[in-house]
Amino acid sequence: MIGKTEEQAKKLIEDAKALQEAGGAFAIVIEMVPASVAKAVTESVKIPTICIGAGPHCDGQILVIHDVLGLTERPPSFAKKYVDLASIIRDAVAKYVSEVRNGEFPSTEYYKDIKS
Repeated sequence: MIGKTEEQAKKLIEDAKALQEAGGAFAIVIEMVPASVAKAVTESVKIPTICIGAGPHCDGQILVIHDVLGLTERPPSFAKKYVDLASIIRDAVAKYVSEVRNGEFPSTEYYKDIKS
């Protein structure tokens, strides 16, 4: 995590202002900095700031979809898992494999044949 010291925080604010002044930047992504620093950066520029793991004070929030869906084995500490899709997928695949091995799938409702 950067921005933990006053010197680092000032540098981040200066860099954000420089990006804005250089032109062409339409937004700034702020990842894993202290929330107070993200707030200071957001307040120092006119272009939108987007946070990922940097608190609530930016103009927008993002998370990686794999983290949100519970597909990441070791997600970052700031990612909230809204569903454990990995377990659901594992269970579905295991059931499919079992049904194929036991001759239960495909049953006649899942394929077509020539009518006599």
